Amino acid sequence: MEVSILQPELAAKIADLYSRMEQAYDLVARQLDFTCDGCPDNCCDSYFLHHTYVEWAYLWQGLMALAPERRKEIENRAAEYAAACERALARDERPQVMCPLNDEGRCGLYQHRLMICRMHGVPSSLTFPNGKVQKFPGCFRCQEIVGDRQAGPSVERASLFRELVALEQELLGEKQGQLPKLKKTIAEMILAGPPRL
Repeated sequence: MEVSILQPELAAKIADLYSRMEQAYDLVARQLDFTCDGCPDNCCDSYFLHHTYVEWAYLWQGLMALAPERRKEIENRAAEYAAACERALARDERPQVMCPLNDEGRCGLYQHRLMICRMHGVPSSLTFPNGKVQKFPGCFRCQEIVGDRQAGPSVERASLFRELVALEQELLGEKQGQLPKLKKTIAEMILAGPPRL
């Protein structure tokens, strides 16, 4: 298997999708007058698992653009993150460890951050093909702003997810369904190197 490097056309498609995710997030945030400025918490210490090879490859595209010493620093942080998560999981606790890409409260690979990093925070929903709707209330601070309101602005994730799945299929091609299901933290993606497809 070869290391997967995104072709420029596919990289441009995921960058465009990420940009539209950001626009959808920003629209809801503006409508709620919500911002992360001054928040006592940092969502980058949330334990997120990621599930697409295309996002993993795009993350590595950003990592490979860094100077080797900077990438090594991130790899060292990723190893510390993975060890801390392993200890927390062994205690049956949900890990709460700062992402290895975080630099003084901000993402050090901002343009290449993954979908959940872009969507977390504001209220959103996911409508399934069978009509079932799963709602996500947003972070604690956003929930305080929304309060008891029954209705309000939210990001509908379904069309964005469908586009991400299409990009995943475009990357994997004939290997779709043959590769192991992906369930990795960003740290695990960093430590494993670029995906081999």
